[in-house]
Amino acid sequence: MPDAFDKLAFETAQMARIGWFFGQKLLAARLAKPVPMPEKFRGRATPDRRRLLSDLWRLIEQDWRNIANGVYAPPEDWRGNPLAGLRRAADFFADLRAVEARRHGDPAERLLSEAPPGDYPRYYLRKFHFQTDGYLSEASAERYDHQVEVLFGGGAAAMRRQALVPLRGALLEQRGGRGAARLLDVGCGTGEFLREAKRNYPRLAVTGLDLSAPYLAVAERRLAAWSRVQLVEAAAEAIPAADASFDIVTALYLFHELPSRVRQAVAAEIRRVLKPGGTLILVDSLQTGDEPDYDSLLDYFPYAFHEPYYASYLREDFDRLFTPGFLRETALSAYFSKVVSYRRGESDSG
Repeated sequence: MPDAFDKLAFETAQMARIGWFFGQKLLAARLAKPVPMPEKFRGRATPDRRRLLSDLWRLIEQDWRNIANGVYAPPEDWRGNPLAGLRRAADFFADLRAVEARRHGDPAERLLSEAPPGDYPRYYLRKFHFQTDGYLSEASAERYDHQVEVLFGGGAAAMRRQALVPLRGALLEQRGGRGAARLLDVGCGTGEFLREAKRNYPRLAVTGLDLSAPYLAVAERRLAAWSRVQLVEAAAEAIPAADASFDIVTALYLFHELPSRVRQAVAAEIRRVLKPGGTLILVDSLQTGDEPDYDSLLDYFPYAFHEPYYASYLREDFDRLFTPGFLRETALSAYFSKVVSYRRGESDSG
């Protein structure tokens, strides 16, 4: 069991981490030119810095409780070479000028006009977050996780770890009945969540699926220490797997990146590849009404960070999206994120 010293070490490391990333967030905001607030959103209250930091620390406390209760192992996200962290920060700020040019420039500049060879759906050929090269270059893949941590002031990794809570419950059930489990992470990106899953469950067989070869290359490097790992380059709406071939499916921060019609196709594919009785775990942005004080920030987000499908995501009814066939089991909030798990019914009637 962790003791008081372990808690102090964890909290000290997380405070330093938040200071590092939240500081960069504030500096980036100072260097950036604000995007004008659309008229329909003007006059609405938004959480101030004190509220954001308070809610972020509430997430860190939730993270510690999970660690202290043995739900998952302490993170390693404060370890590593400090010089590498400095290089990532320098790269982030070096790219900020190009990001700002797209944010305030011609909307056509937000599209990928020179995508690398490959069969990519049209909705994917965008410079999401205004970042250079969208999701389709090595530079973007190396920059992405740092960029997201800055966006959420050092809270992204802790939000992601909350998926390990329903994962633990699902694996305890699997071990009690059907033996070894297979997990599919849809839209695995750079493999950050799969790395946490393998750290906690080294013998778990995992498959990561993503459209971006450069992001999968980073994931392959991060997961090189473990066996029973497969990475697949494919679209979430056309999963190259047999029916009922996975016990657990996870999707982290995927659905807000998809047009409404593609969300429906992805939900159908998840329904197809997940075994009856299996578990679906979703982690994604809060939606309208989840935390009413945040609604104005959520509405502003797609304008400030080029998330073209985010506004429709805010209105998406996931219980309806996964009907028939799924029953909601758990739901919890995690700062700007929500974690929801569903049980796949024994038949399409649920």
